[in-house]
Amino acid sequence: MTTEATSEGLSNLLHEERTFPPSEAFAAQANGTAELFDRAAEDREGFWAEQARRYVRWETDFEQVLDWSEAPFAKWFVGGRLNACVNAVDRHVEEGNGDRVAIHWVGEPEGETRDITYSELHGMVQRAANALADLGVGEGDTVAIYLPMIPEAAVAMLACARLGAPHSVVFGGFSAEALHSRIDDAGAKVVITADGGYRRGKPSALKPAVDAALAVGESPVQKVLVVQRTGQDVEWDEARDVWWHEALEAADGTHEAHAFDAEHPLFILYTSGTTGKPKGIFHATGGYLVQTAYTNHVIHDVHPESDVYWCTADIGWVTGHSYIVYGPMTLGATQVMYEGTPDTPHQGRFWEIVQDKKVSILYTAPTAIRTFMKWGREIPDKYDMSSLRVLGSVGEPINPEAWMWYREVIGGDRCPIVDTWWQTETGAIMISPVPGVTPTRPGSAQHPIPGIDARVVDDLGQPVEKGSGGYLVITEPWPAMLRGIWGDPARYQETYWSRFEGMYFAGDGAKLDEDGNIWVLGRVDDVMNVSGHRLSTAEIESALVSHPKVAEAAVVGAADETTGQAICAFVILRQEAVAEADEQGEGGDLVAELRNHVAKEIGPIAKPRQIMIVAELPKTRSGKIMRRLLKDVAENREIGDVTTLADSSVMNMISEGLKQPSE
Repeated sequence: MTTEATSEGLSNLLHEERTFPPSEAFAAQANGTAELFDRAAEDREGFWAEQARRYVRWETDFEQVLDWSEAPFAKWFVGGRLNACVNAVDRHVEEGNGDRVAIHWVGEPEGETRDITYSELHGMVQRAANALADLGVGEGDTVAIYLPMIPEAAVAMLACARLGAPHSVVFGGFSAEALHSRIDDAGAKVVITADGGYRRGKPSALKPAVDAALAVGESPVQKVLVVQRTGQDVEWDEARDVWWHEALEAADGTHEAHAFDAEHPLFILYTSGTTGKPKGIFHATGGYLVQTAYTNHVIHDVHPESDVYWCTADIGWVTGHSYIVYGPMTLGATQVMYEGTPDTPHQGRFWEIVQDKKVSILYTAPTAIRTFMKWGREIPDKYDMSSLRVLGSVGEPINPEAWMWYREVIGGDRCPIVDTWWQTETGAIMISPVPGVTPTRPGSAQHPIPGIDARVVDDLGQPVEKGSGGYLVITEPWPAMLRGIWGDPARYQETYWSRFEGMYFAGDGAKLDEDGNIWVLGRVDDVMNVSGHRLSTAEIESALVSHPKVAEAAVVGAADETTGQAICAFVILRQEAVAEADEQGEGGDLVAELRNHVAKEIGPIAKPRQIMIVAELPKTRSGKIMRRLLKDVAENREIGDVTTLADSSVMNMISEGLKQPSE
């Protein structure tokens, strides 16, 4: 993606001028201030030292903020010693906040709830740590966690952190094969799982996948700890399997936590969608804890004494690690944890929870927001959401129209939106509006947060001009950064540090608008070359979603003899437009209308060759669209691996539909 070519293809649609300054009332109470930018700019390391001492309790203070002498392998807060679990649980009890609710847990079956205070959580975590120690887990031993969204998931992670045992959480929807490869790569000594969880109103088994994963080859696993959640019958190995509740009952009720070095590994998390050997991203304790707590406080504007915060992610993803477990709990926040899906038992479940728990901060994914758009605003309009005061977006770029819907329908036209860019590898938020400071702009992540240096550069690594596109890079080390790929330092250097000298680059393209705001455009490999013009799939998707009848869109480039690549679009309609498309048979008039709409928004060069109206898109269980599979269909290739999809049958439906011409 050259600067010249990118700006030619990307300059039009992202000329977004709507801005929403923070209200005076919000700015007056905000945790984030303009002064933070000034302080970070004048002394970056001094700034991070201040955040480290503000947000984290150190058993031994650090002697050096950053050791970058063996770049790209960083050491942060050198010489410091701490315990992540003590920071997330014990200290709040010691400071007199033990009666504060830590977790409002909501099960998927209606009426099933648990409220757990910090004192109760403290008791559970101590017993769990002792139970793991009784099974032979100690400092440096890896524990795999394969659980549904139940409080025991957070307890398991914190108990591991308490022991200095790095955890490797595997999303509960992954297959036995994916679980096996992750257990094997991390050398896990113990697996913590459940008999099952609830998904779409039915019990969904988990332990059989663990049994199958451990049956392959020589497993490093010695014990399997099983939470009883659904009461399903499970196969049982008396020598290996242990019930969680029995182990905790037998364990001592008190556990003395020890401090670990700031660089001690806290967890490994495998990035999804990789081929071949899994890529285990690992994070160190000190820097990660500092940046997750700082960003949760400043970007989400969490006030622990008064807010009810809800991040809708699963703990199987990095968002769940950073903004359910470690960030909010280090602050001593009260939060909601929900087990199920947004449409079980009805499509208003999220808003019912917001109303019932008086949620004030909501952090969710653009794919969820676009799904809610598709269902129609009459559903959220039934609920009282006046408690909301901050909205957040995470996981992928959000289209300007979805951003506006989120603000108007969910936020009552009053809540600031923090559109956050970060990754499994970065560990914590890197680019985002600061809600008390930044005038927000729909669809843009806007600026690096105080303490972070991120830029958009051209092929030569030089900063691009405003109004131009290029590669999104990070030019200075940051506290929550990955410390490497587990067991493969050479792959770490090659993957993230080889494209531009001295800069971190993980594959995202971005654009600077005329005001210097950053617009993340998705992966560079999601850029198409159409008749010599470089066009971003995100750009065309945004144009499609800006049409009032469209809820969601995915765009891929398919090989074309004439143009090099041709644009193929897959579109989900809003509920009210579905009937219109059905009346037209294949929706021919509507397809022509949408093609012309894209041409008007961007230019004739961006007009899709083909638009297919679909009921659903192929998504991973974290909600990301698998464009690789759509490209297989568009180029008439055999469809690749679909094991990470939430619903693999979606691809059969799309394949059949695409055989129909849509001109």
